[in-house]
Amino acid sequence: MEALRMAQELELDLVEISPNADPPVCKIIDYQKYLYLQRKRAKEMKANAAKVVVKEVRFGPNTDEHDYQFKLKHAQSFLQEGAKVKAYVFFKGRSIMFSEQGKKLLLRFAVDLEDYGKAEQLPKLEGKKMIMMMAPLPKKKN
Repeated sequence: MEALRMAQELELDLVEISPNADPPVCKIIDYQKYLYLQRKRAKEMKANAAKVVVKEVRFGPNTDEHDYQFKLKHAQSFLQEGAKVKAYVFFKGRSIMFSEQGKKLLLRFAVDLEDYGKAEQLPKLEGKKMIMMMAPLPKKKN
């Protein structure tokens, strides 16, 4: 009762911090200001959170060597920027018969990018796409 009277005198709120303690713990604060600060802190945390960017690299089952190298260079730059890379082989029509060739292509892609990122997910066939995810390697601190 004394704490409630003190809070009313100061024109502040009496907030129960831990009701299970003996005696219960209370705090005299401006509750609206407290809520405002919590929202502000949550907004700052959200702004500072790392945003994950996923870039896609698309192959055909019979991708030529030059095209492969071109896409490999793009994937390297994406991983160096800190983005994840979703590499997939798209099978059109009867080209699904070459699914083993697509798997080899994606595994070669993962091996070629070992210095820049690691495979999060091995090649997996989903419908007409064989998908593999690559994540950038953590940045080394000097």
